[in-house]
Amino acid sequence: MIYKIQKFSIHDGPGIRSTVFFMGCPLRCLWCHNPESLSFCKDDGKDEWPLPKLIAELEKDRVFYDDSGGGVTLSGGEPLAQDMSYIVPLMEALHEQGISVIIDTCGDVPFEHFLAVLPFTDMFLYDLKLFDSDLHNKLTGVTNKTILENLVRLGKENAKICLRMPLLGGINDSLKDMEALAAWLKINEVRPSFISLLPYHTYGREKYAELGLQTPETFQTPSKEHLNILKSFWEKAGCHAGIGGSIYDVR
Repeated sequence: MIYKIQKFSIHDGPGIRSTVFFMGCPLRCLWCHNPESLSFCKDDGKDEWPLPKLIAELEKDRVFYDDSGGGVTLSGGEPLAQDMSYIVPLMEALHEQGISVIIDTCGDVPFEHFLAVLPFTDMFLYDLKLFDSDLHNKLTGVTNKTILENLVRLGKENAKICLRMPLLGGINDSLKDMEALAAWLKINEVRPSFISLLPYHTYGREKYAELGLQTPETFQTPSKEHLNILKSFWEKAGCHAGIGGSIYDVR
């Protein structure tokens, strides 16, 4: 179930990419800026995307992928909550043609789904919404138990991981929060290739009214000065880090 294919994306992995947005997400984040992606229910108004049609569409921009070091990103919603008999052949076909494939995931899916796509995935954009499990449950509707367990297991598989952290001012953006997470990553031997600090924004709020949904809660956006302090913290901890969705220097 695909609701959008975004061409020339530069915030969903290295280089110029085509991002495929799937419908359906197991989380209900109170700040979600893609509310149209939450439901697993099929919208009869959407175009059908049989595998050959989707693969052909994504191949059209290969010259941009090759010139920029880009490729295809599967996002959502949650791509690994889809029918894996569709996702795996899609990724395998792109991989066989030398097109980079990245998965943008919330992590709250069966680990078997990660194992199924691991051979064809160049990087996981792994969202860790909140490190505190109770707070995670309060603000997303689920605990982060499975998310953290899957992150550890992915680390043991030597997967390349960009850890993405949405930052809500005064809630999960303190140095204490970063120190606790850094200690946990070290203990569990999870070594992200990149840390993306994603400040809260209000983009997409107008979609809620259009969809007949209640307007989401408003949070605070961390200041640029504070974000730079957090970036410096991660760099001193030995991690490549950046503010916003762009990814660079992912050795």
